[in-house]
Amino acid sequence: MNLIPLLNLQGKMFLLVAAGLILRKQGILKETANSVLTNLLIYLILPCNIIGSFFIEFNIEILKGFGVIIIVSTLIQATGLLFAHIFYNKETSEERKILQFGTICSNANFMGNPIAESVYGAAGLMYASVFLIPMRIVMWSAGISCFTKSQGKKEVIKKVLTHPCIFAVCVGMSRMLLKISLPVFLEETILSLGNCTTAISMVLIGTILAGAEPRSLFNKGILKYTFIRLILFPFLVFAGCRLFHIAPLISGICVLLTGMPAGSTTAIMAAKYDGNYVFATKCVVVSTLLSLVTIPLWCLAFIYLNTSTM
Repeated sequence: MNLIPLLNLQGKMFLLVAAGLILRKQGILKETANSVLTNLLIYLILPCNIIGSFFIEFNIEILKGFGVIIIVSTLIQATGLLFAHIFYNKETSEERKILQFGTICSNANFMGNPIAESVYGAAGLMYASVFLIPMRIVMWSAGISCFTKSQGKKEVIKKVLTHPCIFAVCVGMSRMLLKISLPVFLEETILSLGNCTTAISMVLIGTILAGAEPRSLFNKGILKYTFIRLILFPFLVFAGCRLFHIAPLISGICVLLTGMPAGSTTAIMAAKYDGNYVFATKCVVVSTLLSLVTIPLWCLAFIYLNTSTM
């Protein structure tokens, strides 16, 4: 990493988010735009983006990296579950379950993947896709239980295995390991669709921000959550990776994806299960806005440390 690409990334993120916000405010993107863009990302663009990230030459170091990042990601999810149960005891029950879900499940899917790719390239996206597997498992089990009763093991397994992004990881990994050649037109189509990820993801975030009333966004509970989600949690991961000498690429992916804001899923789940949808939306908006500052700062921390240790 170096500073110029990071500054370019930050500028691009702000402009794309601003574009989504303006399009929504002007009525060009209607109220249904959020769900349309979300489905477009989940079912088409992100899977293509993930499959395309595996279009690299396989070696034993990549396999070792998969093992390390799965272990680290699993430990992070366990820590998230612990945080969710100890930090929000003073909040009301309605707010607590939203804050717990937001701590367990971040926006690492929509926002994390394109940022990982922008900062670390195809290898970063590939490792990010593997990193997210434990989070998706936790989301469909402990995450859902924040709003309703825990689902059975069969239901959790079904939802995880049929998730388009998990399927894409399996397809991409199989193609890489077995060295399967795809027709050129198919490979180029997958890569073209995958290249839309950053633009569509950031525009979606802009449409979410457009629906918030700025004067009513901030309260003590939301600010505490945002500090935990964007600063405390990634700092602990950062310190742990340094302590155990995790490779810089894997460390960077783990910290960046851990430091992602609350996902739009938080508000969607709150609405679906008759939770406080307004409060959930505020958590998404505030943490997303502040993440546009904290994410580049975490990138700068890695640049400094990588430079100072060379």
